[in-house]
Amino acid sequence: MSIRKICVVITARPSYSRIKTALWAIQKHKDLQLQLVVAGSALLDRYGNAINFIEKDGFSIDEKVFMVLEGENKTAMAKTTGLGLMELSNVFYNLKPDAVITIADRFETIATSIAAAYQNIPLIHIQGGEVTGNIDEKVRHANTKLADVHLVASEDAKQRVIRMGEDPKTVFNTGCPSIDIAKMVLESPQLNFNPIEKYGGVGEIGDWKNGYIVVMQHPVTNEYNKAKDDILKTLHTIKELDIPTFWFWPNVDAGADGTSNGIRSFREIEKPRNIRFFKNMESDDFLKLLFNSKCLIGNSSVGIRECSFLGVPVVNIGTRQNRRLRGTNVIDVDYNKTHIKEAIQKQIETTKKEGEQIYGDGDSGKKIADVLARIDLKFHKTIYY
Repeated sequence: MSIRKICVVITARPSYSRIKTALWAIQKHKDLQLQLVVAGSALLDRYGNAINFIEKDGFSIDEKVFMVLEGENKTAMAKTTGLGLMELSNVFYNLKPDAVITIADRFETIATSIAAAYQNIPLIHIQGGEVTGNIDEKVRHANTKLADVHLVASEDAKQRVIRMGEDPKTVFNTGCPSIDIAKMVLESPQLNFNPIEKYGGVGEIGDWKNGYIVVMQHPVTNEYNKAKDDILKTLHTIKELDIPTFWFWPNVDAGADGTSNGIRSFREIEKPRNIRFFKNMESDDFLKLLFNSKCLIGNSSVGIRECSFLGVPVVNIGTRQNRRLRGTNVIDVDYNKTHIKEAIQKQIETTKKEGEQIYGDGDSGKKIADVLARIDLKFHKTIYY
């Protein structure tokens, strides 16, 4: 069998940690050749510039696609996706991959799927079949219907993809590659770096070495007009609790402007003395920071996925992770300061939870590469029922 060229498109900071161990496994596999395309907000400094970490990890980047339109609203999201479709169509035409991988459910990932599917390139979707809400829900399932091979992260997701009419022979529960990194962290969980010395950040934090919490809160695309009010409620709650806090910048979504403005205005007016703000960290450092924290607060999927494996207590706020399969480590609350505060206090008083293998056992990257090397690659299908 000739070596298969597998083109992976990374469009955002969180997508890299979702696929990193699979990139390693593809790169090492004797029957596979990795083609790496980095696009969207993964190229932008204000969202953490994931490309720095990608190159540091030793990956060669075949193409860069600048496609993010300013505005961070619904129209900008649609136009960004349109630009991505135009640019990625040319990228695939030039690279001539044997298959393209699109990752999960971010709004712009549909551009990858359309550009590949319309050019008769077999499309492989990572992490389909899950449930959340907002635009991610629609994009994820649209990616599934455009895809020819499905590498899902849980048995629950596998059954849902099959019920969507996909051929069971094309659906594989490989787990989530980010769990592979969490497994490595568990083997050496000590916080062996100083986050401020290594990553800088802005703001005061106080004596974090005696205990701290982590916050990561993104806008919700179908509630984008509430983004600033939502982030301010969380900010005021964290300030009042006066616990040293590492706070991470939001993703680029509709409402990100409101979230960012809320953070900046709060920082200027309130001058919190217990919050340090960061753009990004290497994935293993970030998970070590989480593992050694008292609690994660916000609405990031890392609280649902990696934290369930690591046993980190989580306060999940709002609807962004609506109905996503979760572990016993999570308490769900609405955007109410009293409810958020009570949930945080409850979580930081609990002992670390037992880890749960909801999204894999830590060997996902190798499983994905093995499937890619042996699966019959086709670009046509019909609904299975």
